[in-house]
Amino acid sequence: MDLFENKTKIGFRLPLSVCMAPEKLEDFFGQRHIVGEGRLLSRMISADRLGSVIFYGPPGVGKTALAMIISRKTGATFIKKNAVSSNVSEMREIINSAKKQKSLIGSKTMLLLDEIHRFNKAQQDVLLPEMEDGNIILIGTTTENPFFTVNSALLSRSQIFEFKHLTETDIYELLKRALNDEIRGFGNMKINAEESALKHLAKMSDGDARRALNALEIAVLTTEPDSGAVVNLTLEIAEESIQKKAVIYDSDGDAHYDTISAYIKSMRGSDPDAALYWLAKMITAGEDARFIARRLVICAAEDVGNADPHALILANSAREVADFVGFPSARIPLAQATVYVASAPKSNASYKALERAIKDVEEEKTREVPPHLKDASYSGAKKLGRGEGYKYAHSYKGNYVEQEYMPTKKTYYHPTENGYEKKIKMRLEMLKQKQKIKGEDE
Repeated sequence: MDLFENKTKIGFRLPLSVCMAPEKLEDFFGQRHIVGEGRLLSRMISADRLGSVIFYGPPGVGKTALAMIISRKTGATFIKKNAVSSNVSEMREIINSAKKQKSLIGSKTMLLLDEIHRFNKAQQDVLLPEMEDGNIILIGTTTENPFFTVNSALLSRSQIFEFKHLTETDIYELLKRALNDEIRGFGNMKINAEESALKHLAKMSDGDARRALNALEIAVLTTEPDSGAVVNLTLEIAEESIQKKAVIYDSDGDAHYDTISAYIKSMRGSDPDAALYWLAKMITAGEDARFIARRLVICAAEDVGNADPHALILANSAREVADFVGFPSARIPLAQATVYVASAPKSNASYKALERAIKDVEEEKTREVPPHLKDASYSGAKKLGRGEGYKYAHSYKGNYVEQEYMPTKKTYYHPTENGYEKKIKMRLEMLKQKQKIKGEDE
C-alpha cells in the first residue's frame, strides 16, 4: 500500500504533516518565485519535461513534497531514497535497473535523493555518467548550500532551485486547511481554534510547515473536548504545543513602538540590562533585525555622539553583520553593540548643535558663502575672484589659521565634559584662546 496515496487507515494514522502533504501543484503552498504561474519549474512539471534538479532550502518548506507531486505527474519510473541510509551499492542497483528499463521500453528513471549533501564526493560521482547519458533524472534535496556540499560536476548537470521559508500567511492558511480537511486533516472533529492560537503557531514555526502541523496535531490530540465534544484550541494551548510563549507585540502597533522606545531610552539612560531585556523581547517576538539595528545606530550618533566616537562605528558594524548573517545569529552583534552604546559616556551636543543650525537656516536670512571659501577648482574661477585669499590650514603651525568661515560668527556646538568630548572641548577652547591673544596683540 502506497502511504502517500492512502494516508489514513482504520486504527492507524500517519503524522498530520505527512497527511497534509499536497498531492497536486495547485495545493502547494509558498515558493511562488519558482512554481508560480508561468514560472520555469511549474512549466517543466506540467509538461513532464523536468531535467535533473537540486532543491535547496530550509526544512519544512516543501522540497520533498514538490518532488512527490512531480512523481505523480511524470511518466518516468519514480524511486525515492534518502542519502543517510543509502550507499553506492544501492545506487548501482538502481542504475542497472534504470538502464534495463530504458533499453527495453525506452522509459526513464527519476531518482529522488533526499539530503543529497550526506553523500560524499565518491558517492555523488557514481551518478554522473548516468545523468550524462540520460539514464537517470535526479531530484536532489538538501538543507545545505549545494555549492559547498555537492560535486561541481553534478551541479553543472543540474538546475538549482532555492526554496525559501514559508510566510506566516502561508502557514496560517495551511493550518486552517488541516482543520477543515475531512479526509486528510481534522475536518470530522469539532474544533474551535482561536485565531490568536493559529497565528501564534504560524509565527513561531519560523516558516517551517512541518513544525506548524506537528504542533497543531499535538494541540488537537492532547486537548480534552468539552461537554459538547468540542476541542477548544486557545492561545495557551498553542504556546504549550510549540513550546514558545506568545509575546504581546504587534508589528505595527503600540507594543512595537513602545518597546523600541523603551530600548532606546534604556541605552540613553545607561542601563545595559534594561536595554538587553527590550532587545530580547523584540527578538523573541520576531522583530526585523534591520529595524532594531537602524535604531541602534541612531542612538549611538544622537545620544553617545563624540563622548565615544567608537559607539557609532560599532553600532554600524553590528547593523552590517546583522543584515549579513540574519537571525538567529544576528542577535549576538546586536547584543554586543547594545551593551556598548548603553555603557558609553553620553553626549547629544552634536545633535543639538545641528538642530540650532537648522533653526537658523529655516528662520533667518540665508547667508552667502564668503568669496574665499567658494569653489575655485574650475576654469575661470580666478577671474570671478573665487577662492581668493583662502588660507590653507595645513600650511600653518598646528594645522590651524584664523579666518572667516561664516559671515556672522555663531556658536552652535557646545561640547560636554563627558568622555572623549572633553578633549574636543579643550582643543576648541585652546583655539579660541589663540584667537583672543592674537586679537589683543593687534
